Amino acid sequence: MDVSTFYALFSATCFTLVGLWWNVVQSHPDWMRTPALRRIVGGIYLSFLLPALMGLFAQVGGVETPGIWRASFVVISVVGALSTLRLLGQGSRDAAASTLILPQLGAAVVYLLIAVVGLAPELSGAVGLRPIQAEAILLSLLVLLGHGLVWRFMVGSGRPDGAAA
Repeated sequence: MDVSTFYALFSATCFTLVGLWWNVVQSHPDWMRTPALRRIVGGIYLSFLLPALMGLFAQVGGVETPGIWRASFVVISVVGALSTLRLLGQGSRDAAASTLILPQLGAAVVYLLIAVVGLAPELSGAVGLRPIQAEAILLSLLVLLGHGLVWRFMVGSGRPDGAAA
């Protein structure tokens, strides 16, 4: 696995997803008027932006300077986990947003796993991977969960107003 190529493509893809998401959001200005919808829209935005940032730091540090990507992955994933847990707490009070709980909970767990591998990279050896490879798999899972959030939101099951987009 050429990690620099993977992370270059991964980061560019995530930034593209951020741009696509904001194009969708711009066509629905009503989403930004309701605090519950605004939080969900922002959470989906972070599900693509934070992995994109981690991908950039992985390119900067690479295998030659792992301290750079490891530190950034820990900090960014803690921000992601806390943001996601905050959304979960606020979403638990909204019955319509309850369908987003499982993908959000999954994302919080993946964020925490990313932080753990960043702090204790030797754990990745247990599954026969280099730490930067294990992180690549976890980041891919995170983006997959982000797609699940978009899907549930866009078909209406995750929208607090219950309407489809």
